[in-house]
Amino acid sequence: MSALYAVGKFAISPLSRLLWRPKVSGLDNVPTSGPAILASNHQSVIDSVLMGALMPRNVYFLAKDEYFVGPGVKGAVMRNVMYGLNQIPVDRSGGRASLMALDAALPVLRDGHVLGIFPEGTRSPDGRLYRGRPGVAKLALDAPAPIIPIGILNTEKIQPIGASVPRLGPTVEVRVGEPLDLSQWQGGEIDSRGLRELTLKLMNAIQQLTGQEYVTRYAPKRPDQLAATNGSEPGKD
Repeated sequence: MSALYAVGKFAISPLSRLLWRPKVSGLDNVPTSGPAILASNHQSVIDSVLMGALMPRNVYFLAKDEYFVGPGVKGAVMRNVMYGLNQIPVDRSGGRASLMALDAALPVLRDGHVLGIFPEGTRSPDGRLYRGRPGVAKLALDAPAPIIPIGILNTEKIQPIGASVPRLGPTVEVRVGEPLDLSQWQGGEIDSRGLRELTLKLMNAIQQLTGQEYVTRYAPKRPDQLAATNGSEPGKD
């Protein structure tokens, strides 16, 4: 664990408990050692902050590669901060590039660490749970690593899309589900149909934790994300 991550967790964990009084259940479902994927619904930018602060183990996350390639001293500082906070650079431009870029997380899992990821690929624009992307399933089988579904509730009321500063609000709840049974898909090559089946099983497990309405299509990109895809200024997730 980097010194920066240790300091951040030491400071943010008690602060988040003070500000939002998070109710956490199912932490015993997170393995005490070995690789694991924490797959959560995504409604607010603070979801990753809470996961990192409240989980019993250190969590790595995927981050846009734009944060790692800035020029000059400012770029170098940002790059070191992102690495120090356990952020993994990935190409998030979409399509096959994004799916293949998830391979950047494989060394982290194979070294026995925990990866936090949001299968929807972006924040929900309306509070519903959208179709998951197959990269999580591919990672779990390639590593291999168990997938633990997580449901986070009420963070959209604390920092909704468009809000730059989190606000005090209702109690946040984090529900950690039981690891998925992956035996059906292990032991051989898996095709795109198998990845879709496993991804749907994951999203069903998350829905059971959150009670969200499920949408069978991918979450729509926001205007800032479309601008990033088209080569304009990148937006935040």
